[in-house]
Amino acid sequence: MEKELNAKEKEILLAMARKAIETYVRTGETYVEPREEKILNRRNGCFVTIKQKGKLRGCIGNFQSELPLFKEVVEIAISSATRDPRFYPIKEEDLDDFSLEISVLSPLKKIEDLTEIEVGKHGIYLEKGYYRGVLLPQVATEHGWDRDTFLMQTCIKAGLPPEAAEAEDTEIYIFSAQVFGEDQPAS
Repeated sequence: MEKELNAKEKEILLAMARKAIETYVRTGETYVEPREEKILNRRNGCFVTIKQKGKLRGCIGNFQSELPLFKEVVEIAISSATRDPRFYPIKEEDLDDFSLEISVLSPLKKIEDLTEIEVGKHGIYLEKGYYRGVLLPQVATEHGWDRDTFLMQTCIKAGLPPEAAEAEDTEIYIFSAQVFGEDQPAS
Protein backbone atom coordinates (compact mmCIF):
# COMPACT_ATOMS: atom_id res chain seq x y z
CA MET A 1 0.00 0.00 0.00
CA GLU A 2 1.35 3.37 -0.93
CA LYS A 3 -0.66 5.33 1.69
CA GLU A 4 -1.68 3.88 5.03
CA LEU A 5 -5.24 4.04 6.29
CA ASN A 6 -5.81 6.36 9.24
CA ALA A 7 -7.71 5.41 12.42
CA LYS A 8 -11.05 6.75 11.13
CA GLU A 9 -10.76 4.84 7.83
CA LYS A 10 -9.93 1.63 9.71
CA GLU A 11 -12.98 2.14 11.94
CA ILE A 12 -15.18 2.66 8.86
CA LEU A 13 -13.98 -0.59 7.24
CA LEU A 14 -14.36 -2.62 10.44
CA ALA A 15 -17.89 -1.24 10.97
CA MET A 16 -18.82 -1.96 7.34
CA ALA A 17 -17.49 -5.53 7.59
CA ARG A 18 -19.41 -6.19 10.83
CA LYS A 19 -22.65 -4.70 9.48
CA ALA A 20 -22.29 -6.67 6.22
CA ILE A 21 -21.86 -9.98 8.11
CA GLU A 22 -24.76 -9.27 10.47
CA THR A 23 -27.07 -8.17 7.64
CA TYR A 24 -26.16 -11.12 5.41
CA VAL A 25 -26.57 -13.73 8.17
CA ARG A 26 -29.94 -12.29 9.24
CA THR A 27 -31.44 -11.48 5.80
CA GLY A 28 -29.32 -12.99 3.04
CA GLU A 29 -28.88 -9.46 1.66
CA THR A 30 -25.56 -7.76 0.95
CA TYR A 31 -25.31 -4.34 2.58
CA VAL A 32 -22.90 -1.78 1.09
CA GLU A 33 -22.97 1.89 1.98
CA PRO A 34 -21.16 4.05 -0.62
CA ARG A 35 -18.02 5.85 0.57
CA GLU A 36 -16.51 9.10 -0.68
CA GLU A 37 -13.05 8.75 0.88
CA LYS A 38 -10.49 8.44 -1.90
CA ILE A 39 -8.36 5.86 -0.05
CA LEU A 40 -11.40 3.61 0.51
CA ASN A 41 -12.11 3.67 -3.23
CA ARG A 42 -8.66 2.37 -4.24
CA ARG A 43 -8.43 -1.14 -5.58
CA ASN A 44 -6.50 -3.16 -3.01
CA GLY A 45 -6.46 -6.80 -2.13
CA CYS A 46 -7.48 -7.66 1.41
CA PHE A 47 -8.20 -10.51 3.80
CA VAL A 48 -10.83 -10.53 6.52
CA THR A 49 -10.16 -12.76 9.52
CA ILE A 50 -12.92 -13.72 11.94
CA LYS A 51 -12.15 -15.04 15.41
CA GLN A 52 -14.46 -16.50 18.06
CA LYS A 53 -13.19 -16.96 21.61
CA GLY A 54 -9.70 -16.09 20.34
CA LYS A 55 -9.66 -18.90 17.76
CA LEU A 56 -9.79 -18.67 13.97
CA ARG A 57 -13.37 -18.86 12.69
CA GLY A 58 -12.94 -17.79 9.07
CA CYS A 59 -10.37 -16.14 6.84
CA ILE A 60 -10.71 -15.42 3.14
CA GLY A 61 -9.16 -12.83 0.88
CA ASN A 62 -8.00 -11.68 -2.52
CA PHE A 63 -4.64 -10.32 -3.59
CA GLN A 64 -6.17 -8.12 -6.27
CA SER A 65 -9.56 -6.54 -6.62
CA GLU A 66 -11.66 -5.02 -9.35
CA LEU A 67 -13.79 -3.46 -6.61
CA PRO A 68 -13.09 -0.39 -4.49
CA LEU A 69 -11.56 -1.37 -1.13
CA PHE A 70 -14.74 -0.68 0.86
CA LYS A 71 -16.80 -2.99 -1.39
CA GLU A 72 -14.07 -5.64 -1.41
CA VAL A 73 -13.99 -5.63 2.41
CA VAL A 74 -17.77 -6.17 2.51
CA GLU A 75 -17.66 -9.04 -0.01
CA ILE A 76 -14.68 -10.72 1.67
CA ALA A 77 -16.21 -10.31 5.16
CA ILE A 78 -19.36 -12.12 4.02
CA SER A 79 -17.26 -14.85 2.39
CA SER A 80 -15.15 -15.29 5.52
CA ALA A 81 -18.30 -15.64 7.61
CA THR A 82 -20.21 -17.98 5.31
CA ARG A 83 -17.91 -19.61 2.73
CA ASP A 84 -14.66 -20.62 4.42
CA PRO A 85 -14.74 -24.40 3.81
CA ARG A 86 -12.93 -25.08 7.09
CA PHE A 87 -15.90 -23.88 9.16
CA TYR A 88 -19.69 -24.03 9.14
CA PRO A 89 -21.31 -20.75 8.05
CA ILE A 90 -21.85 -18.26 10.87
CA LYS A 91 -25.40 -18.42 12.18
CA GLU A 92 -27.48 -15.76 13.89
CA GLU A 93 -26.58 -17.11 17.34
CA ASP A 94 -22.86 -16.61 16.52
CA LEU A 95 -23.28 -12.88 15.86
CA ASP A 96 -22.87 -11.88 19.51
CA ASP A 97 -19.45 -13.42 19.82
CA PHE A 98 -16.92 -12.71 17.07
CA SER A 99 -14.18 -10.23 16.32
CA LEU A 100 -12.81 -8.98 13.03
CA GLU A 101 -9.34 -8.28 11.70
CA ILE A 102 -8.71 -6.76 8.27
CA SER A 103 -5.44 -7.01 6.35
CA VAL A 104 -5.10 -4.56 3.45
CA LEU A 105 -2.42 -5.94 1.15
CA SER A 106 0.42 -4.58 -0.93
CA PRO A 107 0.92 -6.06 -4.41
CA LEU A 108 2.69 -9.43 -4.60
CA LYS A 109 6.46 -9.39 -5.28
CA LYS A 110 8.12 -12.52 -6.65
CA ILE A 111 11.38 -13.39 -4.92
CA GLU A 112 14.30 -15.63 -5.84
CA ASP A 113 16.18 -15.39 -2.54
CA LEU A 114 14.40 -16.68 0.56
CA THR A 115 16.41 -14.30 2.75
CA GLU A 116 14.26 -11.48 1.36
CA ILE A 117 11.43 -12.71 3.61
CA GLU A 118 11.24 -10.58 6.76
CA VAL A 119 9.22 -12.28 9.50
CA GLY A 120 6.65 -9.88 10.90
CA LYS A 121 6.79 -7.66 7.81
CA HIS A 122 6.02 -10.04 4.95
CA GLY A 123 3.36 -12.59 4.22
CA ILE A 124 4.10 -15.49 1.90
CA TYR A 125 2.20 -16.69 -1.16
CA LEU A 126 3.61 -19.91 -2.61
CA GLU A 127 2.79 -21.82 -5.83
CA LYS A 128 4.01 -25.21 -7.03
CA GLY A 129 2.04 -26.77 -9.87
CA TYR A 130 -1.62 -26.78 -8.84
CA TYR A 131 -0.78 -26.22 -5.17
CA ARG A 132 -1.08 -22.80 -3.57
CA GLY A 133 -0.74 -21.57 -0.02
CA VAL A 134 -0.76 -18.23 1.71
CA LEU A 135 -0.03 -17.08 5.24
CA LEU A 136 -0.48 -13.47 6.31
CA PRO A 137 2.43 -11.58 7.93
CA GLN A 138 0.86 -11.63 11.40
CA VAL A 139 0.61 -15.45 11.45
CA ALA A 140 4.37 -15.87 11.90
CA THR A 141 4.56 -13.38 14.75
CA GLU A 142 1.42 -14.78 16.46
CA HIS A 143 3.07 -18.22 16.53
CA GLY A 144 6.64 -17.03 17.20
CA TRP A 145 7.96 -18.61 13.99
CA ASP A 146 11.30 -17.94 12.35
CA ARG A 147 11.64 -17.65 8.55
CA ASP A 148 12.22 -21.39 7.99
CA THR A 149 9.20 -22.42 10.07
CA PHE A 150 7.06 -19.78 8.32
CA LEU A 151 8.08 -21.19 4.92
CA MET A 152 7.48 -24.78 6.02
CA GLN A 153 4.04 -23.89 7.40
CA THR A 154 3.12 -22.12 4.14
CA CYS A 155 4.12 -25.28 2.23
CA ILE A 156 2.01 -27.44 4.56
CA LYS A 157 -0.95 -25.08 4.15
CA ALA A 158 -0.58 -25.50 0.36
CA GLY A 159 -0.73 -29.29 0.77
CA LEU A 160 2.96 -29.70 -0.03
CA PRO A 161 5.83 -31.30 1.88
CA PRO A 162 7.47 -28.87 4.35
CA GLU A 163 10.64 -28.60 2.25
CA ALA A 164 8.82 -27.71 -1.01
CA ALA A 165 9.92 -24.06 -0.77
CA GLU A 166 13.42 -25.20 -1.75
CA ALA A 167 12.26 -26.80 -5.05
CA GLU A 168 13.24 -25.02 -8.28
CA ASP A 169 9.68 -25.09 -9.63
CA THR A 170 8.20 -23.46 -6.51
CA GLU A 171 7.37 -19.79 -6.97
CA ILE A 172 7.42 -17.65 -3.85
CA TYR A 173 5.93 -14.19 -3.51
CA ILE A 174 6.01 -11.80 -0.58
CA PHE A 175 3.64 -9.01 0.37
CA SER A 176 3.07 -6.67 3.27
CA ALA A 177 -0.20 -5.78 4.96
CA GLN A 178 -1.70 -3.04 7.04
CA VAL A 179 -3.40 -5.11 9.74
CA PHE A 180 -6.05 -3.76 12.10
CA GLY A 181 -8.87 -5.23 14.09
CA GLU A 182 -11.60 -4.69 16.61
CA ASP A 183 -9.45 -6.15 19.40
CA GLN A 184 -6.57 -3.76 18.65
CA PRO A 185 -6.31 -0.09 19.63
CA ALA A 186 -6.88 2.24 16.66
CA SER A 187 -3.78 4.16 15.62
